[in-house]
Amino acid sequence: MKVYDIIAKKRDCKVLPKEEIDFMVQGYTRGTIPDYQMSAFLMAVFIRGMNSRETSDLTVSMLHSGEIVDLSGIKGFKVDKHSTGGVGDTTTLVLAPLVASCGVPLAKMSGRGLGHTGGTLDKLESFPGFKVEIPKKKFMENVNKYGIAVVGQTADIAPADKKIYALRDVTATVNSIPLIAASIMSKKLAAGSDGIVLDVKTGIGAFMQKLPDSVRLAKAMIEIGKMNGKKMNAVISDMDQPLGDAVGNMLEVREAILTLMGEKKGNLLEICLTLGSLMLAQAGRCRKTSEGRVLLLSQIKNGKALLKMKEFIKAQGGETKAIDNPDRLLCAKTVSAVKSKKDGFITRCDSLKVGKASFILGAGRETKDDVIDLAAGVLLEHRIGDRVKKGEVLARIYTNRTKPLKEAEALVLEAFEFGAKKKVSKLIHKIL
Repeated sequence: MKVYDIIAKKRDCKVLPKEEIDFMVQGYTRGTIPDYQMSAFLMAVFIRGMNSRETSDLTVSMLHSGEIVDLSGIKGFKVDKHSTGGVGDTTTLVLAPLVASCGVPLAKMSGRGLGHTGGTLDKLESFPGFKVEIPKKKFMENVNKYGIAVVGQTADIAPADKKIYALRDVTATVNSIPLIAASIMSKKLAAGSDGIVLDVKTGIGAFMQKLPDSVRLAKAMIEIGKMNGKKMNAVISDMDQPLGDAVGNMLEVREAILTLMGEKKGNLLEICLTLGSLMLAQAGRCRKTSEGRVLLLSQIKNGKALLKMKEFIKAQGGETKAIDNPDRLLCAKTVSAVKSKKDGFITRCDSLKVGKASFILGAGRETKDDVIDLAAGVLLEHRIGDRVKKGEVLARIYTNRTKPLKEAEALVLEAFEFGAKKKVSKLIHKIL
């Protein structure tokens, strides 16, 4: 096989066999195919696309470039969840203990965040002492004993994806549905769970801003999962405004705790009930998602979901005092109120601008080596559809940096738009 011929075939819109796709992926991972040829291949895929079989073959080749986690030592049907990212997306911190409290094991590998706020691992480190890296044996023991463990993804998981993504990032080939789907699913399949529920965001603060593109991506990933023996579901959820009221690591952890306490309602709880009921149905814990929803709500009401969070955090070395008193997490030195300059109904709460404000306050990182401020972020007091008066507090800013305060306040204020009529926002667009 010759790299030139494979590139030319895809350029000419021809379907590639598995062997040629594998030749490209493994050759580039080993270093026998240079950047310039792989760049040409990726651009050909970007322009010409791939069918479902090609996309699955690409995924499997990337999957087999590294370690595949064997979870057979964990009892029961193992579930996992993946979100395509967003602003104020605290889902894992609520969903994982909630589902585990129902007797369905969740063994999850997560990452650190780049951009607006930290990732799941950063948020979990809001609990002093929490270990995101534990031995594999301990990981399996924790899931068997407590039904839950969340650890960092190792460099041995789908190394081809890491190398290919770095090239996509500098060759304008990131926004390709086959390449995105293969990137996500190669890591999810390598993580070893039996069922996967995808939370695919759509809207201004999402990677895919248009609903049809989000649906196409979700369908592509579902198809890959099914072709590789996994139970699959996807939820297309809104990211035109932040998912939760909190945007920032400790602030989001606090909101997750309040949600598991039953003291916080809203979109974060709703998305967790939707995703969680699908997970329970996949695992056979309930026949219908409506039954799963009732079970999940009962675990919040009876306190078992919160207790599961405590067990999970403690099992990985974390201090649990904040779970009993979540206001301990409001620990930034400076708190500033952003007040409305208008009367009316909120018709827009731009998640991207709120995310950028959180980032410049110190809650996010631009490179993987940046140090984030876990206490920094934005706490929304109002959302789309609320009626506010001039001078009423729209949001509160938390930071240990005084220099970017005015810029962050301006961004938050710009995020809000007002109208004379109430606007109703839709959280769940589709369930696949």
